[in-house]
Amino acid sequence: MPDILSLDDFAKAIPDGAKVAIPADYAGVSMAATRALIRRRAKGLHLIGVPTSGLQAELLIGAGCVETLESSALTLGEYGPAPRFTKAVREGSIRLIDATCPAIHAALQASQKGIPFMPLRGIIGSDVLKNHPHWKVIQNPFAEVEDPIVAIPAIRPDVALFHAPLADREGNVWLGRKRELVNMSHASQAAFVTVDAISETSLFESEEMAAGVLPALYVGAISVAKNGSWPLPFWNGPKGDSAHMREYMRLAATDEGFADYIARYVDQELVGL
Repeated sequence: MPDILSLDDFAKAIPDGAKVAIPADYAGVSMAATRALIRRRAKGLHLIGVPTSGLQAELLIGAGCVETLESSALTLGEYGPAPRFTKAVREGSIRLIDATCPAIHAALQASQKGIPFMPLRGIIGSDVLKNHPHWKVIQNPFAEVEDPIVAIPAIRPDVALFHAPLADREGNVWLGRKRELVNMSHASQAAFVTVDAISETSLFESEEMAAGVLPALYVGAISVAKNGSWPLPFWNGPKGDSAHMREYMRLAATDEGFADYIARYVDQELVGL
């Protein structure tokens, strides 16, 4: 049974240097845990955007918590280019492993299935393939003619980190239809999940809920953080805080402004509840 921890203890349980799978902004990002990791001054993280990331990776990179970003994109969407990520790439302060959305999912599926790699065909001929440090073009062993295919090695994260609506006292977590979160959890050593609330009854007791439940077997730790995806939107809760995102973009344009943002919205955990 996974422990239900305070947010600070939850962040401490994710070690420096961990390989952490994080979801795209639409899938349930644990911004509460992100702020807690920054407050504890996490170092050397290897982030895996599944298949992309946004404000979460942007903040962790800006705060100096990240050594490697492996993702198909880091985007803040309509708000513009991510300023701290852009600065880090230009300065060479992080290692960037470029990928594609299908390749990220395929690599996690390989880990989920316990196999060393997953074949993928669509990236042959691309510059992403040419510059990726681990992908290999192999011959299809079942073809009688030349038939190249790319072997994508399994990605095995230490932690899948995300936000969900509900967990129960036994450590089961309700994810609804968010199958990418299930795949991340299966591929990782453990899922670390912040939730809006704890159910006093088992989530498996309801036939309607049970199909969307991640069993406690895959969960390493839980922390209650209501509205834990703020300021990002949550699929089972509030819409994103556009005013806050615009303020972030204004402040993060300079080193001094980003430090002010961290002091106001991270160190003091001033969230839009």
